[in-house]
Amino acid sequence: MAKRLEQQGHTVTAPTVLGHGVGVEKRVNLAHQIEDLIGRIVRADLRDFVLVGHSYRGTIIARLAEEIPDRIRRLVFWNAFVPEKRHSLNDEVPPHYRKMFADISAASLDRSVVLPYPIWREAFINDADEALARSAYETLSSEPYQPFLDKLDLERFYATQLPKSYLNCTEDIVMC
Repeated sequence: MAKRLEQQGHTVTAPTVLGHGVGVEKRVNLAHQIEDLIGRIVRADLRDFVLVGHSYRGTIIARLAEEIPDRIRRLVFWNAFVPEKRHSLNDEVPPHYRKMFADISAASLDRSVVLPYPIWREAFINDADEALARSAYETLSSEPYQPFLDKLDLERFYATQLPKSYLNCTEDIVMC
């Protein structure tokens, strides 16, 4: 996505959210992630930008909109979670996913979550051939689990006048 936007003349910044990546500390919470992203945005003096969040990152951009609304031009939720006030990401997912996330996290040394290949294959990349699906899966790193559980107040997000776009790709079947 970044390459396509850059080809159209846009400047793209795609920061890695704290706790994501190989060999990084996974015991972070949503507040840590938001603080880290705000720090990077302020240090880079980013202003008047469009903030795009996909999936879990919808919770991230909603929180950033509460903390630094004067820097953001528009929010784009791309098949992203937009939790209800005082809900967590986990409150928004189907019960069988909540149980699976909790079980995987409990079995992990660092309380992180990575979906088993068969589930990831069918839900996230079922239109790819097996070779592409395997190679993509091998690049994944586990997700910190605590941010899934952290409740979001979101009063200021729901009151903001920031322009918002919601993209709902109808072939996205992840939470089915």
